[in-house]
Amino acid sequence: MSNRAVLEVIALDEQDAVAAQSGGADRLELVTDMAADGLTPSRAGFAAIRAAVDIPLRVMLRLADGFAAGDVDALVGRALELREAGAEEFVLGFLTPDGEPDLVAVERLIAALDGARWTFHRAIDRAADRDGLRKNLADLPGLDTYLTAGSATGVDDGLATLKAEAARSGEPGYEAQILVGGGLRLDHLPELRAAGLDAFHIGGAARPQGWAAPVSADAVRVWREAIDA
Repeated sequence: MSNRAVLEVIALDEQDAVAAQSGGADRLELVTDMAADGLTPSRAGFAAIRAAVDIPLRVMLRLADGFAAGDVDALVGRALELREAGAEEFVLGFLTPDGEPDLVAVERLIAALDGARWTFHRAIDRAADRDGLRKNLADLPGLDTYLTAGSATGVDDGLATLKAEAARSGEPGYEAQILVGGGLRLDHLPELRAAGLDAFHIGGAARPQGWAAPVSADAVRVWREAIDA
């Protein structure tokens, strides 16, 4: 991957993946069942996408909607299965009922990932203490990205937080890249880019006809060009 800003696109299947890569995506987040906000794809689904494209793939580890880990044994089993299938990058993030990071679940999973790189997803936007969460996770192996809108309600309300966190880049707990996603629009990009943010995540924006339709290479290309402008 070059030094240009990262564009990550959600892909549900190999058709999505091919279109996203064609449009200029640098990386894909692989999920299934967007009605549940994105769950872990099957081993076969991962393998089909891996065979269809040659850009990095980050595979979601979540078995139910929400930010509770649920059956951690089952999650670990799925993670091991995907690792055996060749998955090298993952997405995960779990909170306790009081909004603290679920370190037991996270640490069990990353042990199974055995050094793989991973994103802590938008659970950070529901955390009781964002700064505390970052510092609690800071030393975990493989963590290189936070997917965040800066707010549980989306980028509109999270802009100030995103810019403030970008300004702390390199501090303890703030070494991981910020991947902006969640209500992200093209008109947010100039302000975010000016603040030094250099990674962006889209899902519905890559599907102008809705989640029932596949990723549009043309829609992804519009984002690629706007990010690079």
